[in-house]
Amino acid sequence: MRLKDKVTVVTGSGAGIGKSIIEIFAKEGAKVVGASRRSANGQPVIDEIIAQGGQGVFVQCDVSREDDVKRLIDKAIEKYGQIDVLVNNAGVNFVKAFDQMETADWDRVINTDLRGAYLCSRYAINHMLKAGSGSIINIGTVHSMQCMPGAAPYDAAKWGMVGLTKSMAVEFASRNIRVNVLSPGLIDTQIWTDIKNAAPDLNTCLTFWKSNIPAGRVGTPKEVAYAAVFLASDEASYVTGANLLVDGGMTSQLISAEPYDSKSLEGGERKES
Repeated sequence: MRLKDKVTVVTGSGAGIGKSIIEIFAKEGAKVVGASRRSANGQPVIDEIIAQGGQGVFVQCDVSREDDVKRLIDKAIEKYGQIDVLVNNAGVNFVKAFDQMETADWDRVINTDLRGAYLCSRYAINHMLKAGSGSIINIGTVHSMQCMPGAAPYDAAKWGMVGLTKSMAVEFASRNIRVNVLSPGLIDTQIWTDIKNAAPDLNTCLTFWKSNIPAGRVGTPKEVAYAAVFLASDEASYVTGANLLVDGGMTSQLISAEPYDSKSLEGGERKES
């Protein structure tokens, strides 16, 4: 087991990527502390982990609220005595035209996605410093490399998360605490379902997204979770300040794939004038 007895706090663990991360971490031997805003989502995940022989506890937590975060970290210490890994996964996605956006929209996304990562890291880091080691994994997005229209607060939060990660990585590397970003591309979670449901034609939607992902498909939460296992494990002992992309090549592609078969462009000799 690659994470045997590592105490891991995972926020946003009730669904999607967070759910897969906490499940895979438990299978890899971690003692997991799950957190989400709704206990109806988060508690059953932990119950299933325990039913399968794993160790875990659930704490209801809104990461944008400092008192909630403090209670989450205190509960982890009370239960297991230490925190080895923190996965800042809780986040709010957002799509709305910039000129229609309200200040409340901005605050909601920034407070959850960026302030939440800061607060959880701030309260966990002291326990990692006392223990002499730790790993913080911030779940970012391909939006931390490239942007889309209508996602200003989300893009700002995730670019900010990369800056926070690199700053912390430099500051704490000499004290054996690693801080990295894990940035998924389009993953088969609720947001993918929402995208398909919002499209006027499903086939057109699938063709469009396939043309933008060199792998030709969306990713799975498990594929993101196993990348997180690597960053949390001792195998990544020399990895800090990185932004690991799990995106099927999306951010490496310059433009959408051509909807036709193009002839080869060999490049002829330059003609002298």
